Amino acid sequence: MAPFEALYRRKCKTLLYLSELSESKMKSNADLKRKDIEFVVGDWVFLKVSPWKKVLLFGKKGKLSPRFIGPCETVESIGPITYRLALLPELEKIHNVFHVSMLRRYRTDPSHVIPHSAIVLQPNLTYSEEPVKVLAREVKELRNKRVPLVKSCGIGMVQKKIPGK
Repeated sequence: MAPFEALYRRKCKTLLYLSELSESKMKSNADLKRKDIEFVVGDWVFLKVSPWKKVLLFGKKGKLSPRFIGPCETVESIGPITYRLALLPELEKIHNVFHVSMLRRYRTDPSHVIPHSAIVLQPNLTYSEEPVKVLAREVKELRNKRVPLVKSCGIGMVQKKIPGK
């Protein structure tokens, strides 16, 4: 018996014991926040693009580069955490198998889709937009003039200046 155990009648908690205890405690806390992500063949996903890997540039550099590209369809489940994707034709140079951490589920929302019949293009490829509903009114005061602004909902959210006020 160690002198500590004889004196205090309990095991001595060494640094090794404390590190093992703290690792298991940290793991249990991390596991509470972790969730298993699974996709089914045919699901649509976004593919995460790392800005640090300069393998392919997707049109823009720096802050404006996209974080996710897609949506892409899952073609095959290779393992519990790897999936094969049907990539866009521009991405044919990269491998089409990805870890689940690189994917984010695409949830369709019908309100995000603009029907083609709603937009009437003019010969110079412009269109006019009429507000459907006024959401907010505001008067912005500049140094020497006041500009009334209206936030309205039409085909998209727009901010227009009201002439004559």
